[in-house]
Amino acid sequence: MTVDEYISALPEDRKEAFMTVLEVIRKHLPEGYAEAYNWGMVSFGVPLATYPKTYNKQPLMYMALGNKKGHIGLYLCQVYGNEQLQNWFVTEWEKTGKKRNMGKSCVRFKTADDLPLALIAQTVASTSVADFIAQYEECRGIV
Repeated sequence: MTVDEYISALPEDRKEAFMTVLEVIRKHLPEGYAEAYNWGMVSFGVPLATYPKTYNKQPLMYMALGNKKGHIGLYLCQVYGNEQLQNWFVTEWEKTGKKRNMGKSCVRFKTADDLPLALIAQTVASTSVADFIAQYEECRGIV
């Protein structure tokens, strides 16, 4: 499946919210990440040509956006793997007054209005490929 095929298959009641968030990601994604259909979602990761030493032989997933049964999930892997960034994200979200529905890395939402899109944009732009690779290597003890 391709990204375009995935998007075409989205339920009509989810397309607008999905596309709004996808456009925020695409606009603010740092250079060097690649968009692909992986893990049943639209994902953004470090291509294997840039960093082939992954534990699962798959590109390092920086973030992903996926339509799930009861919500749309925005997976922020860089937030999950970085305590300082996670604390900043949660603190900034709380300042918006919007209800946060979040697991360790997954922000769950039904409409784009559920999200502080400016904060999502800042978070998307927050971590360069080099910094994300360093974060990955530190977490995996590869330093």
